[in-house]
Amino acid sequence: MIKKLVIFGVGLIGGSLALALREAGYCQTIVGCSRNAAHLQKAVDLGVIDGFTLNPQEAVQDADMILLAVPMGAMGKLLPQIKQAMPADAILTDAGSTKGSVVAEVERVFGKDFARFVPGHPIAGREMSGVEAAIPDLYANRRVILTPLPYTDPDAVVAVETMWKVTGAVLESMPVELHDQVLAATSHLPHVLAFSLVDTLLNLPMREAIFRYAAGGFRDFTRIASSDPVMWRDICLTNKTAILEMISKLQADLSEFAALIEQQDGEGLHTRMSRAKQARDSYITYLENGKTDK
Repeated sequence: MIKKLVIFGVGLIGGSLALALREAGYCQTIVGCSRNAAHLQKAVDLGVIDGFTLNPQEAVQDADMILLAVPMGAMGKLLPQIKQAMPADAILTDAGSTKGSVVAEVERVFGKDFARFVPGHPIAGREMSGVEAAIPDLYANRRVILTPLPYTDPDAVVAVETMWKVTGAVLESMPVELHDQVLAATSHLPHVLAFSLVDTLLNLPMREAIFRYAAGGFRDFTRIASSDPVMWRDICLTNKTAILEMISKLQADLSEFAALIEQQDGEGLHTRMSRAKQARDSYITYLENGKTDK
């Protein structure tokens, strides 16, 4: 059981974790911290957290578990503020969508042998953001990936694993670099595409007609363009190499599709589309058979 959980960034991700742990009776006290008192008061009013402070040093005092659920760009600024006030046995973990950048920031501030940090990433979300969007079952049967380092304290890993299992999540572990490559392909690139497509259509002269008559396919494909722009801006900047690599691969593939269309190569288009359809259908079957994923 966690005696005092401190959440930096009580939004959808941090708030949903708090609700799930509260529902399970797994935390004695949950404290939120950010720069926005009104936002934190809303979290208190909704029963997500027990209390809050705007002072990071005050927040981490007596904490045994600390979750960083702030935008990626805020990690580097927050870590130096909490370093001196953190109890020596407190466990630090995060919910960031990129892991290499967070690990680098923690090593910069705490040193390259800081054993109480367990990098993590819950593969769950909604296009809605903010503490109002938090739900207690967000992580039920969803994957949470941990990327512990060679020097990470095994007891700290077990504590973080247990915390997430209480929410109903399925735990997996992988190396930091592999995580960032996989997520660039499966999550980061799709979000870039959705934002880019909507932005492209906004610049067309017939944009009003496009949005007026857009059908379900457009709505489904662009759903994630309603995600938090601050969060996704930071993800793009902190996972730059892997995302650019995936964009480059997609651009090459799109060029091949364009060439098939230009050449009126119906057989080639059908082959490519059938292969994609089969892969997508297999993925849906995989999910419907009780597997877990976003």
